[in-house]
Amino acid sequence: MFEDLKVIDCSTVLAGPSVGTFFAELGASVTKIENPAIPDVTRTWKLASEDKEASVSAYFSSVNYHKHYLKLDLKNEPDLNQLVDLIKSADIFLSNFKKGDAEKFGLTDSVLLSINSRLIIGKISGFGEESDRVAYDLILQAETGFMSMNGTSDSGPVKMPVALIDVLAAHQLKEGILTALLKRTKTNQGSVVSVSLYDAAISSLANQASNYLMEGYIPQRIGSLHPNIAPYGEIFRTNDGRLITFAIGSNKHFQILCDFLGLSKLTSDERFSGNVERVKNRTELQEIIQEIISRWNADDIMEFMHEHFVPAGLIRDLEEVFKNPESRNLIRTEPIENIQTKRVSQIAFQLKS
Repeated sequence: MFEDLKVIDCSTVLAGPSVGTFFAELGASVTKIENPAIPDVTRTWKLASEDKEASVSAYFSSVNYHKHYLKLDLKNEPDLNQLVDLIKSADIFLSNFKKGDAEKFGLTDSVLLSINSRLIIGKISGFGEESDRVAYDLILQAETGFMSMNGTSDSGPVKMPVALIDVLAAHQLKEGILTALLKRTKTNQGSVVSVSLYDAAISSLANQASNYLMEGYIPQRIGSLHPNIAPYGEIFRTNDGRLITFAIGSNKHFQILCDFLGLSKLTSDERFSGNVERVKNRTELQEIIQEIISRWNADDIMEFMHEHFVPAGLIRDLEEVFKNPESRNLIRTEPIENIQTKRVSQIAFQLKS
């Protein structure tokens, strides 16, 4: 799709490089620029089981795919000139420079656009372009409300086990760049697309933000439970020791679940007759359902729920996840520097003619 597109990826860590990989998967030619003395730090972010001497880590591999690698010291004039030559014919320039670095390297927006007026400049920052604050995903999860909501009353605040804010910022940057590409077809002019991790996080608070903005409701740590729906997120153990959860979003779903469990009388019980009542009495409801669930095997429950269109899911670890053929279709493999690497695709959509 983007076979004629040229991308220069001067970004590091996760958000920016994942955008580069997105375009690489769509056929673009992507050149990743790294400082020869200080390459992308994620090359060193390794599991204890990984080879300490290898130049590539699983983390680095997760967001670097189908790229050409070029080592340039941008403080060295010949190296900088080599990059400028690449910029002249490039379509997209990705970076997450610290504040002041673009000026230091002579790669400000105005300079880049003077070199190539059709260039689309995609930039990631932590707390906005005017902030020099060091930003990592953990810090953004802490400061934008995510950790305050995540966890249980016993656990205290918990971060998501993926770099969620980086992932969200990457999606924002992809959307911005695609918009700029569309705009360029009409104007033949480049654009500057800037995304901060902070803004990406705040814009992703969704219903939790509206619960607060409209009702002053400050979410508490309630584990997997949903503040507006029940049962939703309660974890039940089946007869064969597996863990299952339900997303009962309507009275119809609740009716079907209760009929299956032999608890039809609950639908006329004033404690559980509507969603608001179920939310108020969710602990008692969970105990009632758990008693019956413990008599059933997981596969039998899942088969019935699937046949009757009731949202239910087994809690699977990653080994179980990647045994599923549907997930394996998203695995991408590639040797990087003589290391066979694997990652999941940055593309989850299907585009059909």
